[in-house]
Amino acid sequence: VCPECGILSVARPDTWLHLFSVFVQLPSHCSPDPDIFRYQELDKILSWAEKYPCAHSLWFGGFLGFLNIYHPEYAKSRLSATIQKGLNCVFPFLGKGLVVLHGPKWFQHRRLLTPAFHNDILKSYVSLMADSSKVMLDKWEKRITKDKSLDIFEDVCLMTLDSLLKCTFSYHSNCQNRSTTLPTAIHDLTAMIQQRIKTFLYHNDLIYWFSPHGRRFRNTFVCTIETLTMLKLVGLLRGMAFWADISAETDTLMFGGHDTTGTGISWLLYCLALHPEHQQRCREEIKEILGDRETIQWNDLSNMPYITMCIKESLRLYPPVPQMYRQLNQPVTFFDGRTLPEGLLVSLHVYALHRNPTVWKDPEVFDPLRFSQDNLSDQHSFAFLPFSAGPRNCIAQQFAMTEMKVSLALTLLRFELSPDLNNPPNEVVQLLLRSTTGIHLHLKKLS
Repeated sequence: VCPECGILSVARPDTWLHLFSVFVQLPSHCSPDPDIFRYQELDKILSWAEKYPCAHSLWFGGFLGFLNIYHPEYAKSRLSATIQKGLNCVFPFLGKGLVVLHGPKWFQHRRLLTPAFHNDILKSYVSLMADSSKVMLDKWEKRITKDKSLDIFEDVCLMTLDSLLKCTFSYHSNCQNRSTTLPTAIHDLTAMIQQRIKTFLYHNDLIYWFSPHGRRFRNTFVCTIETLTMLKLVGLLRGMAFWADISAETDTLMFGGHDTTGTGISWLLYCLALHPEHQQRCREEIKEILGDRETIQWNDLSNMPYITMCIKESLRLYPPVPQMYRQLNQPVTFFDGRTLPEGLLVSLHVYALHRNPTVWKDPEVFDPLRFSQDNLSDQHSFAFLPFSAGPRNCIAQQFAMTEMKVSLALTLLRFELSPDLNNPPNEVVQLLLRSTTGIHLHLKKLS
């Protein structure tokens, strides 16, 4: 363990994980300030990605070691493996649902859930998504002032929660206009899960549940029970044989269906606020599509090429799930011949992959044209992974893209967005890509 910061150790050839020091040269020191790694983790990872363009090993506390990968070919090898174990430390929150299942059980759940996200089903969701977006925009219209910005993050997540309940559970919750603790509770839970992943001793259930952090997690989880219980028996999941399966997949849908999408929409609005030229071009595209209509329709979504490019570029810079952990259930061999054994913990760092300078030209620049048809042929199929890839890709990615298009279109028709330069976001990984300072935007009502 680094004697100065006590958080991150360097390569240690005397340990059983000697393969790490052979696999890739590691950083030779840690920062003397523990807060540097704790609160500027993403900057650290990007600096290492620039120095070690494929992968590096990482230690927490000298006990928990894993390989951090952020190269398309490495990602391809890792994601092409169909048998991978999830982390036990997320089971208490998501149960044994799609995110953490593996093997035949995962395949059964995936097969049963896939028809629920077919295009024929999604068509009927567009009007429901639009209704939820309009409720949010009506709230903003009443709250905006000339000199004060709004923190949009919680409102956006409430909107996606409202939309999810309407679309997948046929439940009109009115959660945007009444008090609910669910979004806050889920935000707290994701932060605590990230803390548990990075604390080696907390991977032991007995130690964790008797620790102050474990007790806090349990108490916070209680806040979600009332809403989740209402959703346990849904027609979408009647193919599940056991109550535990229904419960787990409901919890997974509740988390993956609103919090990740809400995060993605919030960062998307922030990106367009920073770049008014792209914002205006998106607005003109929407107006041209709608003409005299005020309602978004399913067929409109396929006629939004520039909006689609802006969404993808936002997801590149700010992927809602910036890091994905898996424990290998079989050996993996990478394109350069290096091999990882069964049982090793591997992290696919999507945030670093999307900003890897060996993969993307000027990676910090917001450039939607990266995703134009002319440039897609030059893009590695595993260079852009906001929804993962391979057999375990996000089952609801089309649902998320639909909701992002609908909410963005309606927002830009009503408001002009600009950033609050006095309250910039502070990016941090809390299972999802959060901002510890919120996402503050100035909103100007358009005539």
